[in-house]
Amino acid sequence: MQVARASKPGGTTAMWVRDRLDGLWCDEDFADWYPSDGRPGISPSQLATVCVLQFLLDLSGRQAAEAVRCRIDFKYAQVRHEAPLFPGGGERPPPLVCRSRLAKLGSRAT
Repeated sequence: MQVARASKPGGTTAMWVRDRLDGLWCDEDFADWYPSDGRPGISPSQLATVCVLQFLLDLSGRQAAEAVRCRIDFKYAQVRHEAPLFPGGGERPPPLVCRSRLAKLGSRAT
């Protein structure tokens, strides 16, 4: 989240939505709309956030999907305040995770 703030100190619409509307809806609000079995997908509250941003920014479905994939402010908007970005809390992955990823990349390069 610090990266999002550092990249856009003045904020963006996506950041504004998350900062002001966080908690307005939760997954339980949409429980009746989703089957209880099957493969888990995107969180219903995250999907609602993307739909609001799509409307506010006048994006097509394809543009909204691309924004979710590429824009740090959209990623910021989808993280709930009480939910940590990484296991164990914090805004950076634990060093062990980084080391294991680097080790895997190193073994592929050789």
